[in-house]
Amino acid sequence: MKLLPFAGLAVLLALAGCATPLATDKPAEQTPPTAAAPAPLPPVIPGGPLQPITAEAFVSPGVAATSAPADLWDRIRRGFAMPNLDTDLVRQQEQWYSTRPDYIQRMTDRSRKYLFHIVEELERRNMPTELALLPFIESAFNPQAVSSARAAGMWQFMPATGKDYDLKQNVFRDDRRSVLESTRAALDYLQKLHGMFGDWHLALAAYNWGEGSVGRAIQRNQRMGQGTAYTDLPMPNETRHYVPKLQAVKNIVANPDLFRTDLPVIENHPYFQTVTLTRDMDVELAARLADVKLEDFKALNPQLNRPVILAAGTPNILLPWDNALVFKRNYEGYASGKFASWTAWSAPSNMSASEAARRVGMTEADLRAINTIPPRMVIKAGSVLIVPRASHRQEDVAGHVADNGQLSLAPEVTARRTVVKAGKRESVASIARRYKVSVGQVAEWNDVAASASFQAGQQVVLFLPARAARAAVRSTGHAGARSGSGKAVIKASARRAPVKKSKR
Repeated sequence: MKLLPFAGLAVLLALAGCATPLATDKPAEQTPPTAAAPAPLPPVIPGGPLQPITAEAFVSPGVAATSAPADLWDRIRRGFAMPNLDTDLVRQQEQWYSTRPDYIQRMTDRSRKYLFHIVEELERRNMPTELALLPFIESAFNPQAVSSARAAGMWQFMPATGKDYDLKQNVFRDDRRSVLESTRAALDYLQKLHGMFGDWHLALAAYNWGEGSVGRAIQRNQRMGQGTAYTDLPMPNETRHYVPKLQAVKNIVANPDLFRTDLPVIENHPYFQTVTLTRDMDVELAARLADVKLEDFKALNPQLNRPVILAAGTPNILLPWDNALVFKRNYEGYASGKFASWTAWSAPSNMSASEAARRVGMTEADLRAINTIPPRMVIKAGSVLIVPRASHRQEDVAGHVADNGQLSLAPEVTARRTVVKAGKRESVASIARRYKVSVGQVAEWNDVAASASFQAGQQVVLFLPARAARAAVRSTGHAGARSGSGKAVIKASARRAPVKKSKR
């Protein structure tokens, strides 16, 4: 009987030992009962001399989220990483946005096509997801927006800055409006600015005001012994309000209920897919093959300037996710063989829109409309125009033209109608050379062929700039204008007519 207490004590001690886990043990519910113990891994032995770990390399990976984002707004909130700005200007902007629910609704509805791609790119670069909201401030997410200073696209690139970041701007497309290209360029630029200033608020100020302006403002404050943070720098009102606007939108997205704002549901799913083109194709045909409305197609491909897509310059188009497969199926089954109704044509010399239209078989009105040529402008030599395709067998536009084609215009010069008397063996070509006009113009003004010759003494009509006409009269005097083949007498009339050539 005396042994029983000792036996009971031994049992209790054994149970207590089993119930006390080691520091490395996992709770029982996290360890599958049938899991076998893993074999020990071999030690990692460095192959070279040891290097000290820098502070930059020793970064905690953080804790993974336990649930997927409910929608894209939730995903954006989880990536907020910029320091908050808390100023009176922020509260003013919060008041402005929150009292305009219709404006917010239009902006956010427009953004649903582009936000997923922007967030993906930001996360891939490990950049703060607040930057996905920047197009709300820049353009209200309108990829066709153009400012008074000629900044274009939803990221509002100026022409020169766009060229610095390889955004093609030619007669066929303007990549400052491209969803993919402009986003790539904007994030490249923002990363560069953050690297220059080491602060996201200063980087944003530089994005709006220019890196040189921000740099000079910082240097000026340093010389005066003043602070160099965003809120310390003297800057234009537009830049002063720029970051507070972004902070206000961020606050509304972070807590829409607080601001009585309803954000439309945007699924955490790609809106579009990229489809590759191997042939030049009319914009309308591409939209029809994809079974999407033309305005929806243009909203995803806003960089297109003309009614044709040139495969050599724009090999990829964007289509709504579900319509990409529809396009591929319809493209493979398209049997008519005519993918493009338009091609490119280069003007061989300075000419009027009417002359160019005659050469390519169009009406002047159609040529002006398709190529956006305003009235009273002359087409300069080397300009590339969109003109009707001769046949569906015509070759697609070459890559160097698709990438570099430009339309250069010059104002028409009001000229004086001048009558010239032809000398012996005078021709359309010799008259054109003497008065520095084109052969085609002389032929058109006189309703003759470009290869025609004139009889001695025949009157030839020219339209010369007033100064050139007066100079010609003075230089000829009583003897006339002499050439190697004869002489011509100039007589200027008072009537004026628009000349069909540009200034040289």
